[in-house]
Amino acid sequence: MSSPEETNGRPVIRDLRRIDPSTGQVRDTGQGGPAQPGSRGPSKPRGKHAASRPGGASMGAGSRSGADRAGSGPAGAGRADDAARAAADLQAAEQQLAERTADLQRVTAEYANYRKRVERDRAAVREQAVANVLSGLVPVLDDIGRAREHEELVGGFKSVAESLEAAVTKLGLESFGEDGEPFDPKVHEALMHSYSPDVTEPTCIKILQPGYRVGERILRPARVEVAEPGEAEGSITSPAGAATRPAGRRQVPTTTDARRYQ
Repeated sequence: MSSPEETNGRPVIRDLRRIDPSTGQVRDTGQGGPAQPGSRGPSKPRGKHAASRPGGASMGAGSRSGADRAGSGPAGAGRADDAARAAADLQAAEQQLAERTADLQRVTAEYANYRKRVERDRAAVREQAVANVLSGLVPVLDDIGRAREHEELVGGFKSVAESLEAAVTKLGLESFGEDGEPFDPKVHEALMHSYSPDVTEPTCIKILQPGYRVGERILRPARVEVAEPGEAEGSITSPAGAATRPAGRRQVPTTTDARRYQ
């Protein structure tokens, strides 16, 4: 604030306001308004470096921009930290999802294997139970077969026998063994042996007792008479043309059911 000037012993105060308070118009910068009592005198002239003084407009703007830059620094760092934490959380969630997915796939595979194993065991138990029951009925079927050969399967006994055979066939029982088929030790049991020039390999020339099986399970092999190629010395020829053992000797089956073949 400039010191007031005294004129005629009274202080003179010059009005340096740029806006006329009475008219509201902008005053000429080169001329000051009329001096009014009590108004401030002319202020000291401002130099070209007045904007750099503390409190100036330019200085205030520079201070505000510096404050904004100072404030934007920590905020930007905070946003970067938030983004890093979000990325870390996303990666952890994806890893956990992958682990849970692998666990689910492993449990699903284990359950599928368990179900297959249970079904396989259940089928094996059922097959074993059916095989045990049918094994007990095999001697009955042998008796029915012998009665049929002797034409004794008549009347009500014939109906019962046919019903029994139909029932065991429905359960999967299958008989096998035919005359003339090659001898297979896996499914045939040789009770008698002979030689014949009419065969080129060991052949079942007669089925003494049929074999029975359920699926791939052999309940009883077929009991057969086997003939091999060639002719034994001192053998006699049977009406069928097969060479047998010398006269006065015969082969006796080793099983109890073979008594009827003697």
